[in-house]
Order: sequence, then structure tokens, then C-alpha cells
Amino acid sequence: MKKYVVFLMVLMLALGTVALSITVTFVTDTGGLGDKSFNDSAWAGVEMAVKQYGITANIIQSYEQSDYVPNLSAAAQISDAVVAVGFLIKEAVERVAPQYPNTKFIFIDSSIKNIPNVESYIFDQQQGGFLVGYIAAAMSKTGKVGAVCGMPIPPVKSYLFGYKAGVETYNTLHGKNVQVLSGYVGSFDDPSAGKAMTEGQISAGADIVFQLAGLSGLGVIDAMRAQPKGYFAIGADQDQDYLAPGYVLVSAIKRVDIGVFDGIKSVIDGTFKGKTFTLSLSNNGIGISPMTYTKQLVPKSIFHQLDVLKKMIKEGKLIIPQTKDEFDDFQVPQIDF
Repeated sequence: MKKYVVFLMVLMLALGTVALSITVTFVTDTGGLGDKSFNDSAWAGVEMAVKQYGITANIIQSYEQSDYVPNLSAAAQISDAVVAVGFLIKEAVERVAPQYPNTKFIFIDSSIKNIPNVESYIFDQQQGGFLVGYIAAAMSKTGKVGAVCGMPIPPVKSYLFGYKAGVETYNTLHGKNVQVLSGYVGSFDDPSAGKAMTEGQISAGADIVFQLAGLSGLGVIDAMRAQPKGYFAIGADQDQDYLAPGYVLVSAIKRVDIGVFDGIKSVIDGTFKGKTFTLSLSNNGIGISPMTYTKQLVPKSIFHQLDVLKKMIKEGKLIIPQTKDEFDDFQVPQIDF
């Protein structure tokens, strides 16, 4: 069995901050830190708690799925709270958490029920996918947009079907026929595979490609750097626009950092409930980037339309699909912009 590696963070506390005697350990998924996306966002949430409360924070890196159970067990033995991120780690959390009832587990990206020391945070990522899909359809010059996905797990599928619904909504409201190309590279830690799939979608006609592949998705952005003006990547989870200014059209924001911070806060202030919480557009858990480098390229009318669509989503008048069955049944409502 591979030995786990713990990186203990030396915490420099601001003058006047009182350090709490609580230790939090973050167990990454296989993408690990440096993905500029999901794992980095989760760690940012831990860092927020360090800054706010002066906790001690550790990281245990998972290199493959077989690391999950030993890593979680090791974390539980040294921590008051364990942060576990990613759908693929779910079964390991369900297995390990009951063995350590005095340790709180904060699980990100799926719902675990009936284990009182596990608090789950899920996201309506399909809403963010919808918004960037609408923008992609509006900005495509070729009439084809792409999506490079990591693995076919529910959170990724949710993003993808939201994206497709955004494209379909634009098509219906504007009388267009923008098509979506999509595929799975099979992992979240292979940028070269992400780049190769992106190049394949570009060759098939896509001029805008949404990355839904974690570390593998960095290959999408890399591929777009070599394309002519007007070709764009779309980022995911964090604001990835800065990674290639002018080559990333927009990013779908998923506030994993807020989920992690809220979970740690609940442990600290004694409100930990062992329940599932949902972050969405309505509570600012989902959104899109400010498009710092590309906003001037998008017609103002599109931003107005997005505001209308966001309002409808928040009011429950527009339900974004997150599964194939829901997408197949999706009907674009009549909208007066």
C-alpha cells in the first residue's frame, strides 16, 4: 500500500488573531493541488478558515483512487475535521467516517446521508454550465462548440447537460443551430489527453471548448493558445480567465471554497448538522467570471439576456437539466427580452 504524504502548513497568524485548537486535514482527489480548478478551490476554502480562525491545516494528496481509504483514515486520526473532495471519494468517506465518530467529515460534490458525522455540500453546477453555454452559442462563428470532460460522474454530467441546455436555449430564442461536440478523456489528471481531445474537437469544427476535466482541462486552455483569434476555451469551477488572457472566454464558477469554509465554520461554531447543503445561483454558490479580458467582445444584448435568464433561474421559472433524461425533456420557455 502506498504511503500517504502529509504536508503540514505553517500558519502565520495576523497580530491579534487567536489560534483555535482545531486541526483540519484536506484529502485531495487524484487531480490534486495545482489543477487551478476544483482542488485548488477547495484548498482556498481551507486557507480562508486559517485566516479567519487560526486553525491548523494539513493536506494529504491522493494519487490514485486506492489512496482514498488509507488517506481518509490517516486524516481522521490526526484531525478534528476532515475535508474530502470529489464524487469519486464518496464510497471511501462512507466507509471510513463511521469508524471515527468523533471526527467531523466535510464532503464536497455529492450527498452522503444517514452518517451523522458527515456534512455534505453539493452544487447546482448545471446553472453555471447553462450560462456559459448560452454565451458560447452566442459567440461561436463556426456553429459548433465543444466540451472536454474528465469522467462521466454526476457533477460533470450536470455541468455538461446544463451547457447543452444553454446552447439549445440560445438556438431556440435566436433561430440558430449551434451544435455541441463532447467527449470524456477518462481522468482528471492528464492535461495532454485534454489537449488532444480539444484539438480533435477543433478539427471537427468547434471554435469554443468548455473544459470539465480538472487538471486534464488545463490541456484545453493550452490547446486554445495556438488557435487563431476568435477561438476560446471556457474555464470551470474557479475563474480561469487569467490562465490565458484573451483565450478563455468565460469561466463557470462553482464556489467549492465557500462550501469548504462553511463546513469548517460549522465545526468551529458548533452548528455542524451532518446534513446536505446546496449552493446555487440563488445563494451565490454558482456564477460566471467577470470576463476581465473578453467582456468587451460580447454584445451588451447578450449580458442583458443573461440577466433575464439568471433572474428566471433564481425564481424557479427556468429549471436547468442536469441529467440526460431531464435534458431530453427540457423545453425552452417563451422569453421576452
